Amino acid sequence: MGVCSRIARRSGKDTGQAAGILLMCLIPPVIGNGIIILSRNETLSLIGCYSYYLGMDLVMAALLHFTFVYCRTKWPSQRSRNLVYGALTVDVIQLALNPIFHHAFDIKATAVDGRLYYQMIPHLGQTFHRVVDYALLAGIMIIFIIRLVKAPRLQTERYSVILITMIVVTVWETSYIFSGTPVDRSMIGFGVFGLMVFYFSVYHRPMRLLDRMLGSVVSEQPEAMFFFDAAEKCLWMNPAGQAFLGLTEAETEEAGNALERKFGSRHKGEDQWSDPVVMTENGETKYYELSKRPLIDTKRKMNGFYISVRDDTKERLALEQKLYQARHDRLTGIYTRDYLHEKTRELLAAEPETSYLIIYVDISDFKLLNDLYGHDYGDLALRQTAEWISGDLSERAACGRLGGDTFGVCVPEEEFRQEEVEQKLARFAISDGTTEREILIHVGIYRACDREMEVSVMYDRAHLAQMSIKDDYHTVIAWYEDELREKVMRNRQISSELKGALEDGQIRPWFQPIVNREGKTIGAEALVRWVHPEEGIRPPAEFIPVLEKNGMISEVDRLIWRKSCEVLKRWQAEEKDLFLSVNISPEDFRLMDVAGELKHLAQEYGIDPGKLRLEITETVMMDETEKRMGILQELRDSGFSVEMDDFGSGYSSLNMLKDMPVDVLKIDMVFLRQSREAGRARTIVRQIIALAKELGITSLTEGVETEDQYGKLREMGCELYQGYYFARPMPLEELESFCKAA
Repeated sequence: MGVCSRIARRSGKDTGQAAGILLMCLIPPVIGNGIIILSRNETLSLIGCYSYYLGMDLVMAALLHFTFVYCRTKWPSQRSRNLVYGALTVDVIQLALNPIFHHAFDIKATAVDGRLYYQMIPHLGQTFHRVVDYALLAGIMIIFIIRLVKAPRLQTERYSVILITMIVVTVWETSYIFSGTPVDRSMIGFGVFGLMVFYFSVYHRPMRLLDRMLGSVVSEQPEAMFFFDAAEKCLWMNPAGQAFLGLTEAETEEAGNALERKFGSRHKGEDQWSDPVVMTENGETKYYELSKRPLIDTKRKMNGFYISVRDDTKERLALEQKLYQARHDRLTGIYTRDYLHEKTRELLAAEPETSYLIIYVDISDFKLLNDLYGHDYGDLALRQTAEWISGDLSERAACGRLGGDTFGVCVPEEEFRQEEVEQKLARFAISDGTTEREILIHVGIYRACDREMEVSVMYDRAHLAQMSIKDDYHTVIAWYEDELREKVMRNRQISSELKGALEDGQIRPWFQPIVNREGKTIGAEALVRWVHPEEGIRPPAEFIPVLEKNGMISEVDRLIWRKSCEVLKRWQAEEKDLFLSVNISPEDFRLMDVAGELKHLAQEYGIDPGKLRLEITETVMMDETEKRMGILQELRDSGFSVEMDDFGSGYSSLNMLKDMPVDVLKIDMVFLRQSREAGRARTIVRQIIALAKELGITSLTEGVETEDQYGKLREMGCELYQGYYFARPMPLEELESFCKAA
């Protein structure tokens, strides 16, 4: 019991610790009983008795502790715990006082089998001792019984064996007490009980029950399982295995051959493996996971193996469905943007020597299509466009939807037929079964020369090519060139530098004189110039379109207006009778209160509004026509003059002229120079000048470059002129010097 106690305490288990303490406490009463049996004098017998009876109190205390740990039970209350341990303490004290009061027991000599033996004579204290120990023992048994009833079947054995052993030992001890037998042989039962506690606390596993339970678990598994011995003879298969192979339990030994016929011979000589298997059964694709695992005993010896077959068809089909949904656009059925990029990388890597084209396809004005015909028709347009794109692609190509109305294609250059695509796009129509409507599609193409480039960048470059023809209704295909990228980078540079240019005064007005019929300067047009500290003067054609596109043109226009007001204020103080014309961009009407801004500037600088002329183009009136007509009329009512710039270069000028409040018509000489019929063009200009005169509108021709042009325009009756023939745009100081010289 001492050795077992040490092993139990070193097991690391809570039950092992409690069992170790109990085993140590069982030793004193067993030794005490041995002393009583072997002693030949009264003193040794008394020592044995005290060791026996006091040891029994230690056993009861340790057994209580073990019971609560082993049965996972807690004391009902602290009061009950104090009461129990208090009774044990009182019993120990009263037994210890027996040498003085002799109230617990005495001993007397007697002969047993011819040998001297000292038998214990109990008194009242001994009765108290027995009542306490038996009461505690009854409580302990009740705890075990309750735990036995509540415990799952797997654990009943560990409680029932200890409980039965405890009952047997108790009955044995009770029989000794009431029989009057001088020698207590029940101590043998104490030793057996201690060893049983040790085994069930440290080593016990309910193997037979576990076997039955594991067999039940395996039987209920949905996987088909087949168990073989070391000679590869099938010993058992679960019901799922029988159903899978169509065998009965009596045909168990045929399972090995049946598996080999179904799946073939696999991994001969290998103890462990796992294989995915794809088969066609009754016209359906089936997916199985086939695996073999060895059965190893405690001595690491292989006793056999088992084979499991799991039907993964539902899971695989569900996974494939999820993958398909993740990789394919829900509306069109072609690849998503991310998966198209992935497929593009794969195609480029698979054929490094093949020239591939990266294509960006855009449906022009798709938002307008949705607004006019509804979202259902828009979805139809997307689907039919996707069908056309994917229709003739080989396995060496891929296509996908990049965004709302844009698509991407990766295709070998040898498979791309540009003429056929252009012919198709020339009359690309969407049909809903009753009506066909043509839509405009633009295509940008990038040749994938650098395979190290990110795929997303390749599609961006194709997008750049497409953007270069976005507003072109005749060209539907554009190829990427490095100049496009350089232009985009240049535009970004311009946008990023504008704020600093405004703060540093790099953006400033230059002025081009306007003269009358006698050649006298009567005013000038304020034109924006960007004087860059490193690059010098940046051409307006380079940065004005960028500013109009990103909306920053309004900041520049506001600056030119203010600078012009500063000049007019000084001229007014110097009594110079000159006017300035400033441009108003279509974006200005969208981004600011044009009338309020200009009236505030005129009031702030105290200038005559009539000296600040406002130039607009007919494109200003394309959106919100009535509202903008009202704004122009409000400005005219406030004293400003309105000029229509580039008159004659558009298609709706005459139509606009009948309604638009205009004081000056600016006729562009480009209209004459670009005409193939010069005589007809001069006739039109003459009629425009005459029409303006009839309407009370001043005519001004810009772009005059020769004396001959000036003379002919005078003959036609033009009133004002502007152009290189008179002067180029110049800084303010040069303009003022020019006016003095004139």
